[in-house]
Amino acid sequence: MQAMSDLVARRNQLLVMQTMEKNRLQILPKELVMTIKPILTVFKNQITKIENKIVALIESCPDYQAKNCILQSMKGIGKIASASIISNLPELGYMTKKQASALVGVAPMNRESGRYKGLRKIQGGRHQVRTVLYMAMMSAIQSNPVFKETYQRLVAAGKPKKVAIIACIRKMVVILNSMLRDGVMWEAPKATN
Repeated sequence: MQAMSDLVARRNQLLVMQTMEKNRLQILPKELVMTIKPILTVFKNQITKIENKIVALIESCPDYQAKNCILQSMKGIGKIASASIISNLPELGYMTKKQASALVGVAPMNRESGRYKGLRKIQGGRHQVRTVLYMAMMSAIQSNPVFKETYQRLVAAGKPKKVAIIACIRKMVVILNSMLRDGVMWEAPKATN
């Protein structure tokens, strides 16, 4: 589990460095472009190697294989999001929905004292998992009808887009928690006529 967590963290570091080099590529003079292209190739190859190691680690353990299969059955959750959840959130499936959303850091926290009523905000939790799930939700909003409808409904109700995305992530965490708890695959609700 620690090895998988380290691999996911290293992949994220490489992605950050790759993005930095891509940004430099856009501002450098043309004669210096050839100094960056080989570095981008190295980053791409290293990211691929790390992703292959993550897949190999998951396939080496039957428990991880089962969790991975359940997690990836939900549209929007890919191999990296699944590996991040398995390695950085092993408690998922063994807690309540409130505990799960608080552990990821997507539970709204009241900011009140006496007469003061502040806005509810998210805080704490496991930042790495939240970041990966944010990116997974960007995909899920496009491909998963449940999250697409929830997101559109919240935005239409006047919620800021980021607030709507965080609410969808909270819903995703709650659903994933119950899926792992019950050992069932994702099944989108059927339209009723």
